This record gives sequence, C-alpha cells and structure tokens, in this order.
Amino acid sequence: MPTQIAPFGSWKSPISAEDVFAKFIGLEGFQLDGIDLYWCEERPDGRTVIVRLASDGEIMDVTPPGYNVRTRVHEYGGGDYLVAEGVVYFSNFTDQRIYRQVPGTEPQPFTRLQGMYYADAVLDKTHGRIIAVREDHTSPASQAINTLVGIGLAEGSEEVLVSGNDFYSTPRLNSTGTQLAWLTWNHPNMPWDGTELWVADLLADGSFGQCKLVAGGVAESIFQPQWSPDGALYYISDRTGWWNLYRWTIKNNDVQALCPIEAEFGEPQWLFGMSTYGFASAEMLICSYNQNGTYHLASLDTHTLEFHIFSLPYNIISDVYVAPGRVYFTAGSATQPSVLVQLDLEPRDIKVLRSSRPETLDTDDISIAQAIEFPTDQGLTSYGFYYPPKNRDFTGPPGTLPPLIVMSHGGPTGATSPALRYTIQFWTTRGFAFLDVNYGGSTGFGRPYRERLKGQWGIVDVADCVNGASYLAAQGLVNAKQLVITGGSAGGYVTLCAITFHKQFTAAACYFGISDLEAMAKDTHKFESRYLDSLIGPYPERRDLYLARSPIHFTENISCPLIIFQGLDDPVVPPNQSQMIFDAVRARGLPVAYLPFQGERHGFVKAENNICALEAELYFYSQIFKFELPEPVAPVEIENL
Repeated sequence: MPTQIAPFGSWKSPISAEDVFAKFIGLEGFQLDGIDLYWCEERPDGRTVIVRLASDGEIMDVTPPGYNVRTRVHEYGGGDYLVAEGVVYFSNFTDQRIYRQVPGTEPQPFTRLQGMYYADAVLDKTHGRIIAVREDHTSPASQAINTLVGIGLAEGSEEVLVSGNDFYSTPRLNSTGTQLAWLTWNHPNMPWDGTELWVADLLADGSFGQCKLVAGGVAESIFQPQWSPDGALYYISDRTGWWNLYRWTIKNNDVQALCPIEAEFGEPQWLFGMSTYGFASAEMLICSYNQNGTYHLASLDTHTLEFHIFSLPYNIISDVYVAPGRVYFTAGSATQPSVLVQLDLEPRDIKVLRSSRPETLDTDDISIAQAIEFPTDQGLTSYGFYYPPKNRDFTGPPGTLPPLIVMSHGGPTGATSPALRYTIQFWTTRGFAFLDVNYGGSTGFGRPYRERLKGQWGIVDVADCVNGASYLAAQGLVNAKQLVITGGSAGGYVTLCAITFHKQFTAAACYFGISDLEAMAKDTHKFESRYLDSLIGPYPERRDLYLARSPIHFTENISCPLIIFQGLDDPVVPPNQSQMIFDAVRARGLPVAYLPFQGERHGFVKAENNICALEAELYFYSQIFKFELPEPVAPVEIENL
C-alpha cells in the first residue's frame, strides 16, 4: 500500500486510547515464598491484586473481588504485602488495615487499630511477629507519626520497636533472626538526600540490644540494605556521587566498596519494597544498574569481586528478586512492552512469565527512542529521548515539520527511560514528534546532576524543557510554531511554569500540576511536606521564592492554550489548585479546558478515566492546531475557543 500524505497530527493510528490503557496491566511488587512467585497486578479497573505463580506453573489471582492491595504510607505506597509460609498479609486500600489470607480463602482482618497505615513488612518467625513500617494518622492536630512496629501473629497486638525519627523504611532481618537492619531519615531530607542505616541486635524476648549506625547521614543516601546468606550486610550508597554497592562485615566492622563505577545501582525511594539486587548464593550477587539511561543485569562474585554483565534483549530492568539458580525481574526495551521475566542462571534461559499488554503495535510503526544531549543554561548539558513521528502508512506534506510534544516527568526526583510506552506511541503514530526530558534533577546521572535542582525547582527543569524544544527546532526536526509541553504532578508544575515564564510553547496539557507552591507547603502530606525546603528554600523564611515561582500569581503571563486534568481525591496536589488556574486562564480569554475526575487520586488508575483524558488531549490539540482527526473522539468543552 503506498504511503499517504497527510498533515502531521491527523494520521490514522494503529493504536487507540483504549489500546493504551484498557489492555495494560502494571506488574510490580514481587516476592518469593519458597519456590512460589508472587507479584501485584494493577488492573484497568483501578484495582491491584496479588497473583501467584505456583511450582506447577499455574498462575492464579490470590486477592478476591472486593479487595484492593495498596498501602497509603507516604501516599505513594509500595511494600503493600508480605507472603510468608503460604500466608499472605496485605494492606487493603479502603480501610488500610492489614488482612491475613491463606490462598483460596476469604481474607480476615489482621490489624485491629483504626487510622494506622502499614508497609514494607517482614516476618520475624523467631519472635512470632511481623515487623513493619507504621504510619499513625490518629491525631488530627499533627502530622502522621512513623515508626517501626512488631505485630503479633497470634493476636495482632502491636508494639513500637523504633521511634523518634520522621521516617523509616526497609526493615530487614538476617537469616537467623538475631539482627534487624533498617533505614531512617528526618525532615527536611528526602530519602535520596540523606538516610541512615542502623542495625540492632534482637534479644531472645524480641527486644533490642545494642544499636549501631552503620552508614549514612544527612548528605549520604542509603538504598536497600540486605543481608547475605553468610551474614554480611550489603547496601547501596551514593557517598561517591553514584549509588554503588557496599558490604559491611560485622566481625571487623569493615565497609568495602564492591563495584565502584559511574553508574546507579540504586533508585529514588518514592516507593517501599524497591529492589535492584539479591543473592543467588553467599558467593553470587545478582544486580541491575543504570548507566547513561541504559539498564544492565550483572553478577558479582562476592569473594573475588569479579563483575559479569549478562547479555539480554532488554535495556530496561527493575524489581530484581533472586532465588538459588534463578532471577526474576521486570524488563522491557524500545520495542517490547514491559514483561515479567524468569532467568535461569544455568543454563542461561529466559522465560517470559507475564506481559503488561498484548503486542498490538507492529514494529514498523514503533518510533524508537533516540538518546540526545543538548545545551542548556549556564553552559551545561542535559539529556532526553527523542521520538520522531512514525507510521508506515503516512508521511507529512513536503516542506512541513511535525508538532512536538515535550514531556517533563514527575518527581521531580525521578527519571524517564527509552522503554516502549504506548502513551508515547499514541502520539508518534499520529504524526507528532515527542521529547521525553531527563532534566537537571533527574536520577541516573549521579548525585551532582540530581542536585542541579537544589533551590532551583521551576528554573533548571523548566529551562531544560525549553532548551530541549529549541534544540530540536534548531535542528530542523520539528515545527517551532507547534511546540506543546505536558506533564503530571511535578511535570505539571514544569508545564505551568514553562507557559507562564517562557514563550516558546503554543499549547500545553497539565495533569494534576502544582500551581501554588505556598499552598503546597501548607497543605500536603507528611512525606513531601518539607520536600520544598531543598527544591525552593525553607518556608516561611523564603516565602518570596515560593511566590515568585508560583504560576498562580502570574496568570496574566500565561502564553498559550491549556487543558487541565485533575483527580478530585488527590492528597498530594489539592484539586483547588487546578481549579484556580482554570478560572484564571478562562478570565484571561485564552482557550482552556478542565476535566476533573471523581474518585481519582494522584495519578489516575482507572482505564476509563485515562482513556477519556488521552482522547481529550488529542481533541484539544486538533482544535488548537486546526487539523482534522481521522476518527471521531468525544468533544471537550473548550472555553474561549
């Protein structure tokens, strides 16, 4: 079939918004119980369920209808469940109690206290209890109180084991149950700024004996402490500027760097239960790491420190869990959707256990991520992934260039990757170019790059998005008069700043974005309540900066049409911020649309709402850039059009 000529943006795409969301399953939160593998699946209806792969190869849902496995600790969750000796313990989203379930039976309430959230639990079999992070929300007059608690297996009684600091995570027992390691940190630090790694001896009655600070501090981030089978404590630290592997030997109190390279073995701890390494044996550690945006899986001989990189068909690897002779992880590439993989170490066999979606997109229609570097402010270099328009059936009219969508990721301490994402291919198959920016402040490029955003939120990240768009326009790859910026959460803040304090963009889409920094400093959840101290400055001492960088105070400068999406139950970005921006832009007389979603929180989970939002965004651009859609979508009310 000959290629058709059609305006960019108007191409008939092989994937619909329904293909993007209704057929996608999130895969996360893996655990091993003996030889049975468990994981969580985020389903299109917004419910998360635990799934088991049994030793006979059968895959089955463990969580029955009516339950949603999701903790609200830190609001972002993770570490939502524990499996121990065939029994499942999970946090139920509705009431945040832990439920106890023997697979095949109805879950029963395990914790008894109201207003308590739990995460990141481990079984302390020796002392007949679960040890978990607990977040106490019972005092309306103060912030939540975070502790480590022991929960008795027999009666569900709770005992505070460690308290006094603002945050705790990653309680981990050694193989004999005689020592507990954990991470802790205090305001205003976030876990990627500075954490402490502690170890306590557990006495026969379960109480703590000697406690020792092993590593960390206010300027050293520790990630994933884990005991090896031979009793050494391993962890990841960024003390050199890169998250690298270390080992603490108790006998001689010795700390040893295991593989010092300019690569990231750790990740920002937005979630509980994150894992990038594990032990196949006392002599072999399996780990993943990120170097220049590409992920690798490797083995480390714990005696010789010989490091071997596996040859795999994936460049995105996460959630690494290891068993004797076998490794489980999630993986993907620029042409393959995310999958759950089993790697047998001898022989090196790969088996895909579960895919996040059916492969409905032909490889001839996939736009492959191109890693780019571009100049930005202060003579620095920033990074991103560029996706050109790609559709085997279409090409743009001669002499024309495609519109560009610039994406700024959330966090802002986070990163994007070259993984195949149908949310991006939705646009490139329609004739849009796409730039996914790893702006200054992103992870994966070492601590100095991550700290470019210190005191500079709303400046450095915005400049990088602006300069990335300008770079592609100067290269003659995109239409400089059709530049779009979009993002969610922190990316939504970047979007609003970009169209308020800069003039490059001609349309924008903001998903649950921050518009009023002062309001966020006064009204957000505990985990992020002091995040802005490092990103902006201490409040109220530097209130001037909060006002100067809040788009809500400069709506008269907003320079282009805007569509806004907001969950009405969002605890991170209060919905009134989106409403205020909408009202202000409408009063300005610029084209603007606002779509609120009942029941959605920070990040939409229901497929129907994500489909609605994606189609609305497409419709909005078609109206602003005046191109015809090849297939009808539900129209959106656009004020001032």
